[in-house]
Amino acid sequence: MRFLTRRLGFYLLTAWAAVTLNFLIPRLMPGDPVDLLVARLKGNVDPAAIEAMKKAFGISDAGLWTQYVDYLGNLFRGELGRSITFFPTEVSTVIADSLPWTIGLVGVATLISYVVGTSLGVLMAWKRGTWLDGVLPAATFLHAVPYFWVALVLVFVFGSTLQWFPGSRAYGLEVTPGFDAEFLASMAYHATLPAVTIVLASMADRILGMRNVMVTTLGEDYVVMAEAKGLTSRRVMWAYAARNAILPNITSFALSLGFVVGGSVLTEIVFSYPGIGSMLLKGVENEDFPLMQGIFLVISLAVLVANLLADLAYVILDPRTRQ
Repeated sequence: MRFLTRRLGFYLLTAWAAVTLNFLIPRLMPGDPVDLLVARLKGNVDPAAIEAMKKAFGISDAGLWTQYVDYLGNLFRGELGRSITFFPTEVSTVIADSLPWTIGLVGVATLISYVVGTSLGVLMAWKRGTWLDGVLPAATFLHAVPYFWVALVLVFVFGSTLQWFPGSRAYGLEVTPGFDAEFLASMAYHATLPAVTIVLASMADRILGMRNVMVTTLGEDYVVMAEAKGLTSRRVMWAYAARNAILPNITSFALSLGFVVGGSVLTEIVFSYPGIGSMLLKGVENEDFPLMQGIFLVISLAVLVANLLADLAYVILDPRTRQ
């Protein structure tokens, strides 16, 4: 319990630091969102409207400390300011509209790649020297190539050449968004190629990492003792070897899970997918500081929460961390 209390205190302090940096970085940059918006409107803006926009964006002539206190108050109320790209839409609305698409696609694909990749790594280590070692060259190749290259190959082969799957958009133009069978089927159909891209690109890392650690763990004394006691191969493999070998993979999975909310930017660009990664790209292209600030904050907090969950998993899997 003391371990978890210390970790929780550490993450609360880190969250405060992330929020503070998220507040300071845009304000230390030259210019501000209002100047950019006025420049886009070619200066044809009433001074009263400029003051109103400064208030909406959380920028005023008040001191930095006053702005910081107001920023924290707005955060507790869930107010992240207004987006320049989608003005006058609030940043929280833009994120809320795009985040479910990313979590649904990247989250499910990341979970599948972790379960399949880790399981394959365990089996390949346990049965090393057999035909399963033939997976290693393919895994090494997929680990080395950029994942957006995999996306382009899949679009060319299955989208353009064979035309088995659509190569862009999140759902068909002929369907109306809603929780009905037609829309869900169209959404799953359009998400097939992006999901396969993420699974193939991230599964190789799970396979190689888990296999290497598993091979080392199989030589430990407690595994040899379990085999000498006559325990079944399945129990030795999963309960003794895999349970200890999976600990480093828990940390990498937690980081991957945290970055799920950041989306796979290049994959979403290739497939024109309306996720949070696409929104971040639009924010960068349009110098939309409030939108970038809101997305960075969500990503930072998601990574911290994922790491806290990883620490909880460590306590369950490794009794030594409970001391």
